Amino acid sequence: MHPSRRPTGRLVPLAAAGAMTASLLVAAPAAADSHGVEIDIFGINDFHGRIEASGAVAGAAVLSGYINERRLENPNTLFVSAGDNIGASTFTSFVADDVPTLDVLNAMDLDVSALGNHEFDLGRADLDDRVIPYAEFPYLAANIYDRTTGDRAYDASHVIEVDGVRVGFIGANTEELPSLVSPTGIASLEVRSIVDEVNDVATELVDGGAADVVVLLVHEGPATGTLEAMRSDATFGAIINGLNEHVDAVFSGHTHRQFAHLVSRPDDLALPVVQAGQYGEAIARVSFTVDPATKDVLDVAAAVTPLAGAATADPAVASIVAAAVAEAEVLGAVPLGEITADFLRGTQPDVDDDGNPITVENRGAETTLGNLVADVQLWATQDLGTELAFMNPGGLRANLLYGEDGIITYRQAANVQPFANTLVVMTLTGQQILDVLEEQWQPDGASRPFLKLGVAGATYTYDPTAPRGERITEVWVGDEELDVAGTYRVVVNSFLAGGGDNFGTLAAGTDRADSGRVDLQAFVDFMASESPVSPDLAQRAVGVVLETPEGGFEVGDEVTVALSSLLFSNAAGQATEVVLSVDGEEIARAELDQEVVPSFDEFGSALVTFTVPESLAGATNVVEVTVPGNGTAVWFGLTVAAAPVTPPGPPVTPPVTPPGPPTVTPPGPPATPPGPPATPARPVTAKPTYAG
Repeated sequence: MHPSRRPTGRLVPLAAAGAMTASLLVAAPAAADSHGVEIDIFGINDFHGRIEASGAVAGAAVLSGYINERRLENPNTLFVSAGDNIGASTFTSFVADDVPTLDVLNAMDLDVSALGNHEFDLGRADLDDRVIPYAEFPYLAANIYDRTTGDRAYDASHVIEVDGVRVGFIGANTEELPSLVSPTGIASLEVRSIVDEVNDVATELVDGGAADVVVLLVHEGPATGTLEAMRSDATFGAIINGLNEHVDAVFSGHTHRQFAHLVSRPDDLALPVVQAGQYGEAIARVSFTVDPATKDVLDVAAAVTPLAGAATADPAVASIVAAAVAEAEVLGAVPLGEITADFLRGTQPDVDDDGNPITVENRGAETTLGNLVADVQLWATQDLGTELAFMNPGGLRANLLYGEDGIITYRQAANVQPFANTLVVMTLTGQQILDVLEEQWQPDGASRPFLKLGVAGATYTYDPTAPRGERITEVWVGDEELDVAGTYRVVVNSFLAGGGDNFGTLAAGTDRADSGRVDLQAFVDFMASESPVSPDLAQRAVGVVLETPEGGFEVGDEVTVALSSLLFSNAAGQATEVVLSVDGEEIARAELDQEVVPSFDEFGSALVTFTVPESLAGATNVVEVTVPGNGTAVWFGLTVAAAPVTPPGPPVTPPVTPPGPPTVTPPGPPATPPGPPATPARPVTAKPTYAG
């Protein structure tokens, strides 16, 4: 910022990145003057209404307690956010329109926040008329303009004086905002360049004498947390490399990463760039030492610290959270609609520590619940042109049970999907869809060898015995075969969209748009529209193993096909017989074996054997596999060679007998008139032999 600052001329290395169990700290070399003003700025990002403690999520009360303790240690402490304080929240905040989250942030005396894309989930009107007036802290966005007036729609900066030092904060929102929320909700807004707008405001603050130190709060971040990846990131790297010398620190967000970097800059102190991950699991810190006379920054340091168990809970904030939880219990009892039977996750047998038999979850099984949620997500995004949906089994945390009357409450729905993921729409090629389905078989060493995706809009067959990457055999999107070279619009939750559960292909989807629609709200809307809802017992994936000889089968050959994944592991009322047919003519059937294959989706299997009839000769026949009563229907090809034709022999010449003398026969009795012509015999067709 000022020429008199101590230059570093080198890159300060990263201490750690990613998930951490201890505080991460990087610091620039200490200056000789140790009598400067010490300013600590603590920041969160992507809090998303996680006000209750759960696992790594510390909860609002602990977060507040931590900030209170830091303020006692250093009165020159500020608390900031890089956006997405609300939106995509868990049930306790979501059900109350995120008022509880704003309440706890107000109680914590949050000093300033950038606007994130999720602040716009309900549109500009909700943000302008409800959220911003309710918040007791300024929301900033230097790069968002009003299309009508041409002026900035929100405050660009906010200055706080700390022990004689004026700290200026600039807010900025991701330039992808128009594709992340409903376009109609922000139609009056224009999103401009982050770098250009931030640099303009930073120059105004410094040259105009309004700020001594400038901190950027930007709701944008790198795809990964390493320093090298950050600087080369096409979006975020361009921001960091493009900021002018007046910006002294960057608190980032949006990508839910944890890192603390000091980025070297020519002839100036390193630039601290931090991000605190998500949900209040950790907190980022940037520390400045400022000369009280010249207002030059003498030293900088950066850190990220996990929050769970890091402080004593603030009783005032704990009280706000408790009241929100109690209110959510009341709101959670609101009925959403009806189901006609249980929607269940997969199960498999196991034993407890004492060797007693128990039943545990099987995330490798196709489930009525997983397929329902995929159906809901496809239904909720039809206006965005989606054709397919995938749902990860780990995102389903409870069964949806019929109970006494089939009434489903808000709380029950929230217990099934508690993560408040948003629905992300993307374009995948047909080949990428194949790759996603192949990724259900997890990498070697994964805790679960197979994760079965809930699927909507498609059915497919697979060969469980094939090598990795070659298991998916046929895919149909609706009634059409998958076009490997074609493109399809696909919806998944935000966890899968980021490549979660090793579904890396989904992270490579193009034309991505976060719909801003929370998975739970989609389910609420679906129940209101479609209730009562019944489980679909049709399998959307079926295992088919058939060894076809070179040249195909021949008429009279005995064919055995191994089928699997024809039943749900714990759904009631399923038929248990599989039928094979060609052009509507049955060729075989068999009873289904109901032995469970742990960790995989092979429940409901059969070895079906039949003799190739002459009617199938000379063609690749489409064999339909059905489980009558369940609705399952998939197909596989059966190639049969043409029947051999016996060539005709040489013509036979009758012997020639020379004529003898004429013979005269005396007349006999009158001839009997001829009877009716003989009826040719009907061919006899052998009936198929049924197995089982």
